[in-house]
Amino acid sequence: MFEVGFSELVLIMVIALLVLGPERLPKVARSIGLWVGKARSMARTVKAEISREIAADELKRMLDKQVGSTDPFEIIEKVTMPSAVSTDHDQSTPVPEKTTDTTTHDRQS
Repeated sequence: MFEVGFSELVLIMVIALLVLGPERLPKVARSIGLWVGKARSMARTVKAEISREIAADELKRMLDKQVGSTDPFEIIEKVTMPSAVSTDHDQSTPVPEKTTDTTTHDRQS
């Protein structure tokens, strides 16, 4: 925003010293510092509030999506992988069937 280098800062301080004098300069610098601190604090507060509002809005949108769904597995998929969920289930990929091992191991001691 304001790119003030060291040389510009020194020039501003010399001009302020000449205009205000050595008696009033520390008081003015202190009050300017307090105002800058208050402005930064207010900006930080506003930024935090905006972040909270965005998070709340996002949570509300997620909950509104879940209201229409009654399948608990679909809800879990939407929350964990929102881009991987589709409304129609694709049956083109075969699901491997469970195989049971008929071999039994007899332990004889």
